[in-house]
Amino acid sequence: MKSLVKKLFVATCLATASLAATTAYAEGEKYVLVSHAPDSDSWWNTIKNGIALAGKQVGAEVEYRNPPTGDIADMARIIDQAAASNPDGIITTLADFDVLKGPIKAAVDQGIDVIIMNTGTPEQAREVGALMYVGQPEYDAGKAAGQRAKGEGVTKFLCVNHAIQQPTVGERCRGYADGLGIELGNSMMDSGTDPSEIKNKVLAFLSANPDTNGILTLGPVSADPTIAALKENGMAGDIHFGTFDLGAEIVKGIKDGTIIWGIDQQPFLQAYMPVVILANWDRYGVLPGNNINSGPGFVTKDGLAKVEEFAGEYR
Repeated sequence: MKSLVKKLFVATCLATASLAATTAYAEGEKYVLVSHAPDSDSWWNTIKNGIALAGKQVGAEVEYRNPPTGDIADMARIIDQAAASNPDGIITTLADFDVLKGPIKAAVDQGIDVIIMNTGTPEQAREVGALMYVGQPEYDAGKAAGQRAKGEGVTKFLCVNHAIQQPTVGERCRGYADGLGIELGNSMMDSGTDPSEIKNKVLAFLSANPDTNGILTLGPVSADPTIAALKENGMAGDIHFGTFDLGAEIVKGIKDGTIIWGIDQQPFLQAYMPVVILANWDRYGVLPGNNINSGPGFVTKDGLAKVEEFAGEYR
């Protein structure tokens, strides 16, 4: 009898869930996510997957837009264009507050709900009138990385910054230096984004500064060429190497000991959660009471199974 009741209960739940999903799918809100990422940065594929899955699950139309070269002025224009299309909501990064605050405030004044994700701060999100912030506080994450690296013996470091034009990304390097308790000085390198140039710049820095015993990279764009540099000069596994973000090569580097840890800010959640939040806000008027910190979380060799399975897709 209990088995029969249980089966009926499950069947009722499934039917209800199916009806709810059909109803939600009919809502059809439109949300636009605008990022600062250039087309060349594959790390953002996870963001694209996050917004696509959320849109499918809640039944909203979603669109991803970005400046092809990562130009922030171009991004500002894209936000203006997105607002002109009258979406129900805009999800956007805040890579340069001074350049982007105007277009974002204009969208809010137009009556469009905005959520800041990935870059920026909760304070900046509030200042531009956004509903909330979903992401990783960059300075705090950098400081946590520096404190960990200090405990692991780092005393002189190189921070390879492939996005020098985006002030918030540099906060990772500044936080790292403060966590170590040393001056940033010339330890933050403007590496550019060309893999060959990054590799050569890293090799040149390490040759000119042989007492460097720690490296921090800020994502796959700078991490992958740095891995190649360390394998070329024989320092792979012998120098402390931490990185922000994850990717296929970074996961391999953690697995083979070239990289000590990766800092996962869970970009999937940074795209997925805003779509779900906006849909629930539009439909039911409910909103989380606090900003959402998606990171930092340290990924080491011991916790790679799930990460390795979904690296570059959902992790």
